[in-house]
Amino acid sequence: MFEKTEKERPAYKVIGIEKVETAETRIAEAAGEAPVPTDAMPRISAQPSPIALETLLARCSPSVWTPDKKTMLFFDSEQPVTGAEEFRTLRSQLSQLRDKQTLRRILVTSSVPKEGRSFVAANLAQAIARQPGCRVLLIDGDLRNPSLHSALGTSATPGLAEYLLDETEEFAIIQTGQMGNLFFIAAGRSISSQADVISNGRLKFLLDRLELIFDWIIIDSPSALAVSDSSLIGTFCEGVLMVVRANSTPFDIVRKARQRFPYERLLGVVLNEIPGRV
Repeated sequence: MFEKTEKERPAYKVIGIEKVETAETRIAEAAGEAPVPTDAMPRISAQPSPIALETLLARCSPSVWTPDKKTMLFFDSEQPVTGAEEFRTLRSQLSQLRDKQTLRRILVTSSVPKEGRSFVAANLAQAIARQPGCRVLLIDGDLRNPSLHSALGTSATPGLAEYLLDETEEFAIIQTGQMGNLFFIAAGRSISSQADVISNGRLKFLLDRLELIFDWIIIDSPSALAVSDSSLIGTFCEGVLMVVRANSTPFDIVRKARQRFPYERLLGVVLNEIPGRV
């Protein structure tokens, strides 16, 4: 299902973003005031008023991020950075898809570790957040080996693990930094039985509540073949992006990982670390 684009890039390249079937529309719940049982959560309007929205976002935790500017490409807006244009291309392709289908939650995964999925997830979120008035939530869903908090230069706790264990409410784990439209949920503290925690219902409920507040939700997850976490998280998302390291990952491994997700949810592949042309 993956087709190569015509335009070559010196470092990173997007391939295979193609049309998929329309995802089922969801009726979501908005943010509540305290961590209470799921079935007791209050519902509010499907479209919060601007004042209500600002009130909710004001409850997020302000942070001072010290991002790694070698890998976080969009924090130094004054200097052109190799690879940034590829993420703008990816942003444009996803926006075109969203004109045709429901597409708000995107899972970014890979076949095996060390293919660059966290790099792709973080920079895609940054590229989208650079658009005026576009609020983006980046979630580190890798509860086994989280890295996004280090790349952004911020704290790992409290984070997703604490919320999934029902130890805190959602706005206590949402961070805001220097990029005004970019919000972040770190993975949180180290826990065991990650797959059981992910499938306990609270993650789906969190995404249902927050999708009315954020224009895009980008989730980084563990590699698909190593553990079941990514396929579990993928059931809560409308689209899945596969990251493949160029000249490294065998095709049969990529194909096997692709089969972990429903065909209609696969958006395409991001080919990472393409050697530059002379």
